[in-house]
Amino acid sequence: MSTAAVKITEAEIKRQAAGTVQDVRDLENKGLYLRFNKARSGGSWYLVLKGEWNHIGTFPELNHKQIVAALPSVRLRLAAGEGAALSKWDTVGELLDWFADRMSRDRNLSTKRKGTGASIIKCHLKPRLGELPLISLDKATLDTLLMWPLQETVSIDYVRSAFQLLALAFRQAAKLGMIMSNPMATIRFNDFSKAKVGVKPSRLRGVQLEGLLKRLADAFVSAPADAMLALLQLCHGTRIGESRLTEWPHISLAEREWFIPGNHTKTGVEHHLPLTEQVCAILIRYREWQYANGYTGQYVFPARHGKPISEGQACAVYTRLGQGDWTSHDLRKVARTGWADLGVDHLIGELLINHAMGHNVKVYIQSDVMSRKRDALEQWHAHLDQKGFAAIHGLTGFRFEDSGNSLRATDHKACKAIEETTIGEVSNHAERAGAWL
Repeated sequence: MSTAAVKITEAEIKRQAAGTVQDVRDLENKGLYLRFNKARSGGSWYLVLKGEWNHIGTFPELNHKQIVAALPSVRLRLAAGEGAALSKWDTVGELLDWFADRMSRDRNLSTKRKGTGASIIKCHLKPRLGELPLISLDKATLDTLLMWPLQETVSIDYVRSAFQLLALAFRQAAKLGMIMSNPMATIRFNDFSKAKVGVKPSRLRGVQLEGLLKRLADAFVSAPADAMLALLQLCHGTRIGESRLTEWPHISLAEREWFIPGNHTKTGVEHHLPLTEQVCAILIRYREWQYANGYTGQYVFPARHGKPISEGQACAVYTRLGQGDWTSHDLRKVARTGWADLGVDHLIGELLINHAMGHNVKVYIQSDVMSRKRDALEQWHAHLDQKGFAAIHGLTGFRFEDSGNSLRATDHKACKAIEETTIGEVSNHAERAGAWL
């Protein structure tokens, strides 16, 4: 095996590649070798210490300047007994494949977040950065290949999400020692754009509540499941995912509480919501309608094959109900705004809306706030009653014909009687006062 000792430059590498030598030794950097492959179209970089050949990376993915710049840290890693390779992977695409697989198997992430991350990687990050050598990723390259082209086709909010996901992938790889250094460590989103990520205004305002509730009252007759989904969100400010995944065993009318498990919430933290008398009455009527139509399963919003409705099916509900005027998130926004207008304490409002809370809040607020949350929701639902909510739950004696859907207004006593029941008493939907839903 022949070796040429030269001052390595890019021009010298090309000249040696046209010859027959197997290895090129750098005269200016002790122990640095470039070994050509059989096709002489590329090769591998090695640092030879005490007779041991330590593989650093590949050529031409890593050029001479990049290797020389990394040599001091490579020597330190070898002295510490660590590997010499600059990374486990050669390209950004390989790192993204690893991170996508890691996300898909992370039990702490919601299905929606996994899907969003996988979509960003598949549709944007890999097509634009997949073939880029890891060592070549820098601010200018990122701007040319990803950030500037992407902002021409999608919203600035989405561009930020893609950037944050890429930064997270590199940060995780660096923490686990998968890459020697993190090229994203000093890069910030505002290096590329000063555009502000806007706050979308709600398309529902308090003055529109009467019209909204009239539309939901009509829907409760013609499409009870659609109306029920929207009413849960309007009454409690819940997210669409938290609402569509609701199970009857998580709703206790005896305790007047709706329990949302952590794996159904965006924050990953279980959520407890008080149920007012108005909501109890609507749930009873809705459950009776399900029974009358032959459904006795566990889901409040069932689909086929024993599953809850999907995210797409839930979005279709709001396409039908909102008719382009508003979305599910607008219900959440109008509820949160309504609580503020009624003077509900900010912290109680944030707890109701289930926003992520800081560590200190979790540590120091250990008292039971359910009573204060109940007071807030009772104020809100009383306000909704004045806008037409009473016509739906019927507690004031309002009655309406249901066009054959078996939906009847319930009265105050029936809702009260449910407080005495236990979970073992779900057997006969005709015994309305003994139902645990």
